[in-house]
Amino acid sequence: MISSFDHYNNKDSVRPNSLTLDQLLLLHEASLEIMGRTGMRFFDEEALELFRKGGAKVTDGNLVCIPSHLVEWAVRAAPKNITIYDQAGKRVMSLGGHRSYFGPGSDCMHIYDLDSGKRRKAVLNDVVNGVRLVDALPHLDFVMSMYLPSDAPEDTYERQQMAIMLQESTKPIVFVGIEAESTVFAVEMAEIVAGGADQLQRCPFIVNYVNAVSAFQHNQQSLKRLLYAAERNLPTIYAPGKSRGMTAPMTVAGSLALGNAGQLAGLVLSQLKREGSPYLRSDPSGGLMDMKSMVSLYGAPESGSFGWDLAHYYGIPTFGAAGCSDAKIFDAQAATEATLTLFENTINGANLIHDIGYLDCAMTGSLELVHLCNEIIGWLRRYFSSLEINEDTLALDLIHEIGPDGHFLEADHTYKYVREDWNPTIIDRLDYHRWVEEGSTTLEERANKKVREIIADHRADPLPEDVVQRLNAIALQEVFE
Repeated sequence: MISSFDHYNNKDSVRPNSLTLDQLLLLHEASLEIMGRTGMRFFDEEALELFRKGGAKVTDGNLVCIPSHLVEWAVRAAPKNITIYDQAGKRVMSLGGHRSYFGPGSDCMHIYDLDSGKRRKAVLNDVVNGVRLVDALPHLDFVMSMYLPSDAPEDTYERQQMAIMLQESTKPIVFVGIEAESTVFAVEMAEIVAGGADQLQRCPFIVNYVNAVSAFQHNQQSLKRLLYAAERNLPTIYAPGKSRGMTAPMTVAGSLALGNAGQLAGLVLSQLKREGSPYLRSDPSGGLMDMKSMVSLYGAPESGSFGWDLAHYYGIPTFGAAGCSDAKIFDAQAATEATLTLFENTINGANLIHDIGYLDCAMTGSLELVHLCNEIIGWLRRYFSSLEINEDTLALDLIHEIGPDGHFLEADHTYKYVREDWNPTIIDRLDYHRWVEEGSTTLEERANKKVREIIADHRADPLPEDVVQRLNAIALQEVFE
């Protein structure tokens, strides 16, 4: 019989549809059965050797069956909190528990042009503008590259993205990659900015984001990226692909069990490489493929909160996606789905939440939507903030002094606390006549104006010139060879 992990407390949840501890145990045991009986394929010799030495059974060349005791050990070995710093060495994110942090995504092929409003292929300057915007927005906590630049060579664009992120923002960076060398170069560049490998490990400001093919198929390049970061004690998000009805069962329960198994397998491997290496996992429930259009969806509600219940069951930091939409343009659907997904991830305590500003099922990015999501996150943080109740906030003496015949508008107490309320920058709160007087602008127009102002005016503190030269030399070296 599998016992529950001693850190888990189901009483923490107040949602009526939360999974019970018995249900979580059933899903956990189902995942262990998949891992131990069915097995998964790992297409990398180092990974296979680590599994063999750890006590897993390897057959048919690369089919790995992982025993339950190895899973239990890995869960207990992995850190339950991961501290992430900015480039200056300041602690800015504590990943774990139900603390949420927000940022954009990495791989949109298209963007809505700020000048013409037309959809076009993204270019390298869009990466620059996107990172500048995210660096300036107060409720976005980390940066990602946001766009795939069509004007950069395939063999250097990831390094050029990394160089831009390091130079245009001081916030933490979540980076992606296709080839194993992507992580090698990204880490090397971050070490240059940090002042060495040891300093980067002491105060990591990068997170390695790895997508494996599926829970059953762990491709070589993804495994190499996971192992490289684990060896250096740098945090990695490991998210095997999952789509209900395609790479996972159509039922939510079956998809949860299989998706969870794939993520636990990555966890085991990371701990076999280096015990205690920091690891993040995602919602294991699996996305939904719309069987009518064969499009993978962002805003579907079918998986509910069950995946987050299962993810939190292990106490390991989590990775989510929100602030995104299946809408094709920045419209009412985009605002609705962005808000719903942000609320869903936040109330379920996802730690590192990305893909803010994504439209068109992750094919197109909107910087205006990024700005709106920053505003929504500010609202959510104010909504979920704790209430301070003390003598001053209760204001009983003031209430008695003002009494039933007075008002509080001119009280010093009002002046003291009025600025603590949430104040938007692009959401309109004027009455109709003043709104007309100020131009009758739409949300889209106000967001566009604000984004253009930020991109024109905001710059991160510059890196030393010799550091910039070393970064650019790495980013462009293949061009000169």
